[in-house]
Amino acid sequence: MIDRRTFSKILAVGTVGASLSALTATSASAPDREKSTVHPVGKPGNTSFGSLKQINAGVLNIGYAEAGPTKGPAVILLHGWPYDIHSYVDVAPLLAARGYRVIVPYLRGHGTTRFLSPKTFLNAQQSVFALDLIALMDALKIGKAILAGFDWGSRTADIIAALWPERCKALVSVSGYLITNRERNKKPLPPEAEWAWWYQYYFATERGRLGLAQYTHDFAKLIWKNVSPTWHFDDATFDRTAAAFDNPDWVPIVIHNYRWRLGLAKGDPRYDRLEERLAQSPVITLPTMTLDGELDPFTPPGDGTGYRSHFTGPYAHRTLKGIGHNVPQEAPKAFAEAVVEVDGL
Repeated sequence: MIDRRTFSKILAVGTVGASLSALTATSASAPDREKSTVHPVGKPGNTSFGSLKQINAGVLNIGYAEAGPTKGPAVILLHGWPYDIHSYVDVAPLLAARGYRVIVPYLRGHGTTRFLSPKTFLNAQQSVFALDLIALMDALKIGKAILAGFDWGSRTADIIAALWPERCKALVSVSGYLITNRERNKKPLPPEAEWAWWYQYYFATERGRLGLAQYTHDFAKLIWKNVSPTWHFDDATFDRTAAAFDNPDWVPIVIHNYRWRLGLAKGDPRYDRLEERLAQSPVITLPTMTLDGELDPFTPPGDGTGYRSHFTGPYAHRTLKGIGHNVPQEAPKAFAEAVVEVDGL
């Protein structure tokens, strides 16, 4: 595994815009890898991936960005909600400079990703996002990749690492283990934790669906501010991502996802077996790096200890000081470094 100091030097001479010389954490010896605190520093300011690509994969025509050498080791970066591929606009060139082939797809319902048939059920249960990614990897002839994500992206990466480990070389998962257990979801959380999830209860109502459709951009911007309190994004940064919400399937996909998690919407019976397996909380045996944003309201207490037992392979954890929910966009250097480090675990 390349050490972090060498990695920083490589990035410093890369053609990725601003100075990249100081990646965020000092080297950790093997006993120190379990947990450490990282103090992220300033970030580059890329605004675009350039031309996007489209490819038919499964039930979708998927839009995606690509960077780096086509024969490099594959890394797939998965965004969350309410975000899009621009969460990785600074991470992708960092990894491309290191020699990785970086793929950043729009999830179903987002950006330029569209369903191939208007008759397809607009399903957003957790397993279908993983199947979408498997289909994309097949279409791109990628047998195995490092998977890295946050929010919905973490959940999708976790599922593939758990159920299809032969397709995942290593995993970077923000907020740890996010595979949904719907039965467990029926149990109430402490009030402060429930308050952070206010919008999923709003989405359970028809009023919430209509509100999301009518105030899409205002809603998403409010979420950004609430879950990333120290991230001072400008209007242009938000608007670049908000364009992905103009997808006609965005509202129904978002609403179905949150209603399904609460047991208020049905999934597709064809995926019942997959969901039954996921309900057993399968362990992940692959090399894994988990990241927590210190200020993310969804970060569980205990510095990763609450989900540690779900990861039985080589493992490391980092807490990012002063960082909120959108970890790759708030701390791109730390996120890129996590990918490089997990590749060597």
